[in-house]
Amino acid sequence: MSITTKIRRQGGAAIVTLPPAVLKMMQVEVGDQLSLDVANGELIGRATRPAKKRYSLSELLEGADEIRALNAEVADAQDGDPVGREI
Repeated sequence: MSITTKIRRQGGAAIVTLPPAVLKMMQVEVGDQLSLDVANGELIGRATRPAKKRYSLSELLEGADEIRALNAEVADAQDGDPVGREI
């Protein structure tokens, strides 16, 4: 994908605007840091931290059945009357 953008001046800095499509392709957001390199006259930008992991619903629910079973095993201890010298 090739996108053309213009270099503009803001204060004493030269600014290049990155379109939302480029940010999405790079998996970066506004405020993230980029490492910039110049190789053979080309500007190369890389995210300086790994992209945020996006979990699917099935990944988030992995292990939920085991937790439900463990909670069922200790339900009497959680809801029952004191047996010994509990406070």
